[in-house]
Amino acid sequence: MKERPLMTRRELLRGGVRCAGIVALGSGLGFLGGRGSAGNTVWQINPEKCIQCGNCSDYCVLNPSAVKCVHEYRLCGYCEPCFAFFQPDQPEQTTGAEGQLCPVGAITRKHVKGPLYEYTIDEEKCIACGRCVKNCSLRGNGSLYLQVRHDRCLNCSQCSIAEACPSGAFERVPAGDPHFHRIKGKNT
Repeated sequence: MKERPLMTRRELLRGGVRCAGIVALGSGLGFLGGRGSAGNTVWQINPEKCIQCGNCSDYCVLNPSAVKCVHEYRLCGYCEPCFAFFQPDQPEQTTGAEGQLCPVGAITRKHVKGPLYEYTIDEEKCIACGRCVKNCSLRGNGSLYLQVRHDRCLNCSQCSIAEACPSGAFERVPAGDPHFHRIKGKNT
Protein backbone atom coordinates (compact mmCIF):
# COMPACT_ATOMS: atom_id res chain seq x y z
CA MET A 1 0.00 0.00 0.00
CA LYS A 2 1.40 3.32 -1.07
CA GLU A 3 1.36 6.17 1.46
CA ARG A 4 -0.05 9.51 0.45
CA PRO A 5 2.38 12.40 0.82
CA LEU A 6 1.50 14.95 3.49
CA MET A 7 0.08 18.25 2.30
CA THR A 8 2.25 21.30 2.76
CA ARG A 9 0.98 24.31 4.61
CA ARG A 10 0.89 26.31 1.39
CA GLU A 11 -1.26 23.66 -0.36
CA LEU A 12 -3.61 23.49 2.62
CA LEU A 13 -4.00 27.27 2.67
CA ARG A 14 -4.55 27.44 -1.10
CA GLY A 15 -7.22 24.74 -0.89
CA GLY A 16 -8.94 26.53 1.99
CA VAL A 17 -9.03 29.82 0.11
CA ARG A 18 -10.48 28.09 -2.96
CA CYS A 19 -13.13 26.40 -0.86
CA ALA A 20 -14.05 29.68 0.88
CA GLY A 21 -14.29 31.42 -2.51
CA ILE A 22 -16.62 28.75 -3.87
CA VAL A 23 -18.82 28.94 -0.76
CA ALA A 24 -18.94 32.77 -0.97
CA LEU A 25 -19.80 32.68 -4.67
CA GLY A 26 -22.55 30.13 -4.05
CA SER A 27 -23.97 32.16 -1.16
CA GLY A 28 -23.94 35.36 -3.22
CA LEU A 29 -25.71 33.71 -6.13
CA GLY A 30 -28.21 32.13 -3.76
CA PHE A 31 -28.94 35.51 -2.17
CA LEU A 32 -29.43 37.21 -5.53
CA GLY A 33 -31.50 34.33 -6.79
CA GLY A 34 -33.66 34.45 -3.67
CA ARG A 35 -34.32 38.16 -4.11
CA GLY A 36 -35.35 37.67 -7.70
CA SER A 37 -37.37 34.50 -7.18
CA ALA A 38 -40.49 36.50 -6.39
CA GLY A 39 -40.39 37.89 -9.92
CA ASN A 40 -41.30 41.50 -10.34
CA THR A 41 -43.31 41.71 -7.11
CA VAL A 42 -42.93 43.38 -3.73
CA TRP A 43 -44.49 42.89 -0.31
CA GLN A 44 -47.50 44.99 0.65
CA ILE A 45 -50.21 44.97 3.32
CA ASN A 46 -53.81 44.52 2.28
CA PRO A 47 -55.68 46.94 4.60
CA GLU A 48 -58.88 44.93 4.25
CA LYS A 49 -57.15 41.93 5.87
CA CYS A 50 -54.91 43.77 8.36
CA ILE A 51 -55.95 43.45 12.02
CA GLN A 52 -53.35 45.91 13.39
CA CYS A 53 -51.73 43.24 15.59
CA GLY A 54 -48.41 45.08 16.04
CA ASN A 55 -46.30 42.45 14.25
CA CYS A 56 -45.17 44.96 11.60
CA SER A 57 -43.34 46.81 14.34
CA ASP A 58 -42.04 43.71 16.11
CA TYR A 59 -40.97 41.45 13.23
CA CYS A 60 -39.47 43.71 10.56
CA VAL A 61 -35.72 43.15 10.13
CA LEU A 62 -35.31 46.94 9.99
CA ASN A 63 -35.51 49.23 13.01
CA PRO A 64 -37.74 51.17 12.73
CA SER A 65 -39.96 49.04 10.53
CA ALA A 66 -40.30 49.64 6.77
CA VAL A 67 -44.04 49.62 7.38
CA LYS A 68 -45.58 53.04 8.01
CA CYS A 69 -49.00 54.45 8.75
CA VAL A 70 -50.61 56.10 5.72
CA HIS A 71 -53.38 58.70 5.86
CA GLU A 72 -55.90 58.61 3.01
CA TYR A 73 -56.92 62.27 3.07
CA ARG A 74 -59.70 61.72 0.50
CA LEU A 75 -61.59 59.78 3.17
CA CYS A 76 -60.91 62.08 6.09
CA GLY A 77 -61.96 65.67 6.47
CA TYR A 78 -60.74 68.01 9.13
CA CYS A 79 -61.90 67.02 12.57
CA GLU A 80 -61.85 68.20 16.14
CA PRO A 81 -61.32 64.95 18.02
CA CYS A 82 -59.27 62.46 16.04
CA PHE A 83 -59.69 58.93 17.38
CA ALA A 84 -56.26 58.01 16.05
CA PHE A 85 -54.62 60.90 17.89
CA PHE A 86 -56.15 60.79 21.38
CA GLN A 87 -56.17 57.98 23.93
CA PRO A 88 -59.57 56.24 23.84
CA ASP A 89 -62.11 56.97 26.56
CA GLN A 90 -60.09 59.82 28.03
CA PRO A 91 -62.37 62.32 29.81
CA GLU A 92 -60.25 65.32 28.78
CA GLN A 93 -58.61 65.34 25.37
CA THR A 94 -55.20 66.80 26.02
CA THR A 95 -52.47 67.13 23.39
CA GLY A 96 -49.76 66.35 25.94
CA ALA A 97 -47.82 63.11 25.55
CA GLU A 98 -50.01 61.41 28.16
CA GLY A 99 -53.12 62.13 26.09
CA GLN A 100 -51.78 60.94 22.75
CA LEU A 101 -52.39 57.44 21.48
CA CYS A 102 -49.17 57.19 19.45
CA PRO A 103 -46.31 56.02 21.70
CA VAL A 104 -43.69 57.95 19.69
CA GLY A 105 -45.63 61.12 18.83
CA ALA A 106 -45.70 60.40 15.08
CA ILE A 107 -49.12 62.04 14.64
CA THR A 108 -49.20 65.81 14.73
CA ARG A 109 -52.10 68.19 14.43
CA LYS A 110 -52.34 71.66 13.00
CA HIS A 111 -55.20 74.06 13.68
CA VAL A 112 -57.21 74.83 10.54
CA LYS A 113 -60.09 77.04 11.75
CA GLY A 114 -62.69 77.01 14.48
CA PRO A 115 -62.65 73.63 16.24
CA LEU A 116 -61.10 71.83 13.24
CA TYR A 117 -57.61 70.34 12.97
CA GLU A 118 -55.58 68.61 10.28
CA TYR A 119 -53.72 65.50 11.40
CA THR A 120 -50.53 64.29 9.69
CA ILE A 121 -48.25 61.27 10.10
CA ASP A 122 -44.50 61.80 10.50
CA GLU A 123 -43.30 58.60 8.79
CA GLU A 124 -39.76 59.02 10.10
CA LYS A 125 -41.10 58.61 13.65
CA CYS A 126 -43.73 55.95 12.88
CA ILE A 127 -42.84 52.48 14.23
CA ALA A 128 -45.85 50.66 12.67
CA CYS A 129 -47.41 49.63 15.98
CA GLY A 130 -50.87 50.02 14.42
CA ARG A 131 -52.53 51.63 17.45
CA CYS A 132 -53.73 54.68 15.53
CA VAL A 133 -54.94 52.53 12.63
CA LYS A 134 -56.89 50.24 14.93
CA ASN A 135 -58.57 53.11 16.78
CA CYS A 136 -59.35 54.93 13.52
CA SER A 137 -60.91 51.76 12.10
CA LEU A 138 -62.96 51.05 15.24
CA ARG A 139 -64.14 54.57 16.07
CA GLY A 140 -63.35 56.75 13.07
CA ASN A 141 -63.69 56.52 9.32
CA GLY A 142 -60.80 54.12 8.59
CA SER A 143 -58.70 56.65 6.70
CA LEU A 144 -55.48 55.39 8.33
CA TYR A 145 -53.87 52.11 7.28
CA LEU A 146 -50.45 50.45 7.25
CA GLN A 147 -48.35 50.15 4.08
CA VAL A 148 -44.84 48.96 3.26
CA ARG A 149 -42.61 51.83 2.17
CA HIS A 150 -40.51 50.35 -0.62
CA ASP A 151 -37.79 52.98 -0.37
CA ARG A 152 -37.03 51.42 3.04
CA CYS A 153 -38.01 47.75 2.53
CA LEU A 154 -35.34 45.18 1.64
CA ASN A 155 -37.97 43.06 -0.19
CA CYS A 156 -36.72 39.89 1.50
CA SER A 157 -37.91 36.77 -0.28
CA GLN A 158 -38.85 35.34 3.12
CA CYS A 159 -40.34 38.38 4.86
CA SER A 160 -40.40 37.86 8.61
CA ILE A 161 -43.48 40.08 8.96
CA ALA A 162 -45.35 38.04 6.33
CA GLU A 163 -44.50 34.85 8.20
CA ALA A 164 -45.72 36.33 11.51
CA CYS A 165 -48.89 37.95 10.09
CA PRO A 166 -51.87 36.14 11.67
CA SER A 167 -54.40 37.44 9.14
CA GLY A 168 -52.45 36.85 5.92
CA ALA A 169 -52.53 40.56 5.12
CA PHE A 170 -48.95 40.57 3.78
CA GLU A 171 -49.18 39.86 0.06
CA ARG A 172 -46.98 40.02 -3.00
CA VAL A 173 -48.16 42.70 -5.45
CA PRO A 174 -46.78 43.86 -8.81
CA ALA A 175 -43.78 46.17 -8.36
CA GLY A 176 -45.27 48.53 -10.95
CA ASP A 177 -48.38 49.10 -8.77
CA PRO A 178 -47.11 48.43 -5.25
CA HIS A 179 -49.70 50.13 -3.03
CA PHE A 180 -53.22 49.59 -1.82
CA HIS A 181 -55.41 52.66 -1.56
CA ARG A 182 -58.55 52.99 0.47
CA ILE A 183 -61.30 54.92 -1.19
CA LYS A 184 -64.68 54.73 0.51
CA GLY A 185 -63.46 51.64 2.38
CA LYS A 186 -62.43 49.74 -0.78
CA ASN A 187 -58.99 48.77 -2.09
CA THR A 188 -58.02 49.90 -5.55
